[in-house]
Amino acid sequence: MGIPAVLVVVPVGILFILSGLLVNLIQAVFFILVRPLSKNMYRKINKVVAELLWLELICLVDWWAGVKIELYTDSETFQLMGKEHALFICNHRSDIDWLVGWVLAQRLDCLGSTLAIMKKAVKSLPVIGWSMWFSGYVFVERNWAKDESTLKSGFRQLEDFPFPFWLALFVEGTRFTEAKLFAAQKYAASKGLPVPRNVLIPRTKGFVSAVSHMRSFVPAIYDCTVAVPKDQPPPTMLRILRGKSSVVKVHIRRHSMLELPETADGISQWCKDAFVTKDALLEKYSYKGSFSDLQKKDIGRPKKSLFVVICWLCLIVYGLVKFFQWSSLLSSLEGIAFLVIFLVLVTFLMHFLIQSSESERSTPVNILTQVPVEEQLLQK
Repeated sequence: MGIPAVLVVVPVGILFILSGLLVNLIQAVFFILVRPLSKNMYRKINKVVAELLWLELICLVDWWAGVKIELYTDSETFQLMGKEHALFICNHRSDIDWLVGWVLAQRLDCLGSTLAIMKKAVKSLPVIGWSMWFSGYVFVERNWAKDESTLKSGFRQLEDFPFPFWLALFVEGTRFTEAKLFAAQKYAASKGLPVPRNVLIPRTKGFVSAVSHMRSFVPAIYDCTVAVPKDQPPPTMLRILRGKSSVVKVHIRRHSMLELPETADGISQWCKDAFVTKDALLEKYSYKGSFSDLQKKDIGRPKKSLFVVICWLCLIVYGLVKFFQWSSLLSSLEGIAFLVIFLVLVTFLMHFLIQSSESERSTPVNILTQVPVEEQLLQK
């Protein structure tokens, strides 16, 4: 991490970590005091509280780096987005696909009710992982013997959700890299399957479970395809912190749950076919440079995230000034040493959070290609 990055990461890290720990504390208090009495009241409160943290990351995207996120969908889907429960499936192309989803959700007023099925390790991440756990994210171990019951329980918890939610499921099971694509192509060729060029082969067990358990109360699947123009660098958390802009194009088609087959095999095949179609769409996009079949929608750039960050900044700066005045921390060598250690810990933690978002540090290709390959790549 270069010096310019550190100069941004440290102040941003102090703001994010201190405000995040405060948010986590508030979430914990309401989890203990309110949730046992009324789960839906807790969810309504947590929706507001969690957004106070997540909007900080959206502010970085919108107002610091100026990343442009373009949405392409039909008018009917656009009108329904944010007004209904939906299962969100997406290709896992960039390091910040989850953050792109948060930006879209914020535009459509359902940021605090976005959920996702994520690997268990994320739950342990300070601040961001803890806030996701309090918000009801579903965490899995990538071991179907253990994850099957976890998913069923998580889906049942959503039956009485009091406002529209999006549940994101990255069915490829890992972030896209060239090495993983090569492994997927080799496997597909050996089994006589369509050979992908822009996506990985979906692992469908989780998708089948989600559809089977939620089709009675979730009316739609949003089939999301993310692409980055060839003349634009792919967005990463580090590039965003450095204030470097990019463009991300998001193509969404809505499918009614009623369209899907009833059987597990049929649902699995529907998902595989959807990714064959997605692969063809991305191949077409690579030649044309646009999603020409759907209209670009104006999603704007609300100032709410900027306002929230300014409020947090004033609160944290005021609190730190008062703390230093009260403690006289800077008047002794011990206090200065404590402050230096704190800054080093902030830098280390932010470095760790940035690294955890990088695609090259996701599930290694050697794990994906271990026997049994079918279990790892397809999860039939």
